[in-house]
Amino acid sequence: MQVLLICVAVCSASAAIFFGLKYRAIVNRFRPVLSLEEEAERVRQHTEEIKASSAREIEDAKGAAVVAVSKAKAKAADLTVAYNKAKETYDRLQLEVSLLQSTSDDMSFGLYRPEYSFETSEKYKDELQKVYEQKKECIKNDKAAIYPSGWTVNNNLAEGKRMIKKQVKIMLRAFNGECDAAVARVSWNNATRMIERIQKSFDAMNLLGEVVKTRLSDPYLKLCLAELRLTHEYEMKKQEEKEKAREDRERMREEERAQKDFERAQREAAIEKAKAEKAIAAAHEALQTATGEHLEAIQIEIQVLEKRMADAQSKQDRAVSMSQLTRMGHVYVISNVGSFGENVFKVGMTRRLEPDDRIQELSGAAVPFGFDIHAMIFSNDAPGLETALHTKFADRRLNLVNPRKEYFRVTLDEISQFARSQGLDVEFVDTPEAKQYRESEAMRLKAKLDGEAPKAKADAFPEQLFAVVEDD
Repeated sequence: MQVLLICVAVCSASAAIFFGLKYRAIVNRFRPVLSLEEEAERVRQHTEEIKASSAREIEDAKGAAVVAVSKAKAKAADLTVAYNKAKETYDRLQLEVSLLQSTSDDMSFGLYRPEYSFETSEKYKDELQKVYEQKKECIKNDKAAIYPSGWTVNNNLAEGKRMIKKQVKIMLRAFNGECDAAVARVSWNNATRMIERIQKSFDAMNLLGEVVKTRLSDPYLKLCLAELRLTHEYEMKKQEEKEKAREDRERMREEERAQKDFERAQREAAIEKAKAEKAIAAAHEALQTATGEHLEAIQIEIQVLEKRMADAQSKQDRAVSMSQLTRMGHVYVISNVGSFGENVFKVGMTRRLEPDDRIQELSGAAVPFGFDIHAMIFSNDAPGLETALHTKFADRRLNLVNPRKEYFRVTLDEISQFARSQGLDVEFVDTPEAKQYRESEAMRLKAKLDGEAPKAKADAFPEQLFAVVEDD
């Protein structure tokens, strides 16, 4: 019995050890699963700590950002005020400088309107001399300035008068210097700026004289402005006369060339006619003894020679007629797309026997591309036809200042319709060839596609220093 109990005890102990080892193995195997909740709790606590720390850091950063933005806005506001003041000063100085410059890139003061209409430059010169004498008389008669008569210095009337006289002299000298500089620099494109410059100088002088109640007179200002205007219009009239004289010389040279063409054509026609007459006489002499086929050949040759002689006679008669009738000639309609663009035509006249020679001359070095002929109209009254065309399209002129420039912005249909209304049966070439221009454009397009297009230059100063940013 005791042995049995011992055996049972041993078995029980062995079983306990076995199951204990098994349990330990199972616990070790599934330990991560058993501690998952603990790990999850630990991670959750750590996350909460990180979130709390991050929230504190975010709040601190937001506070710092608010302070920085506030400071930046305040600084930006100060910078904007300073920039606007500086920009205002810059713009004002630019306006002041523009009054002193004679450049053609600033025409903001408008076009100059002539106040005088003298026919010759000599009349302008005479009127300019009269104004100069009036200025001298105005200063001599003490009418160039207005000043008080009872001004005293230390209760001394004589000292007060001497001081006022000196003030007037200084003001006149400074103002006259400005006027002389403006007159010396006036040109076709800055007359309005020079007028503004004189007016501004007049106001500045009067502002300086306010302390002693002294100012330059308005009549003297008008004389100074008249001197500037007359000088400007005098120079313009001289330039106009030079241009007219140049065109008159060109017209005379054109007439001389045309007359030489007529004379040369007459000589050539006379020589051709004499040769034909001589050949006809020889053929008639040979005709008396000719028979058969030789006779027939001579008769045919005589017919050809007679036609040649008739053509020579016709050419000679035409040259004589055009030489004697000075109004006979050709009116041409030509264009230059590369130089002047589409729908711009030159309508002119030539008395050349070969009018194409005149077009070749116009296509010389003065223009980058040659002219294309749209119509060449022969007329017994070429000047009259040319004048009719110019009058019809007078409001379409490119140059409204010089009517001797013969370029018009008009369509070819309008020109052809007017020509038909005048009873002219003329065939117009609608599309200009413009060979060199079109080839140049094709080459330019290819170069642009192959390379980078040029970028536009940015403005020197923007209108605003900072862009407007909306608050979140």
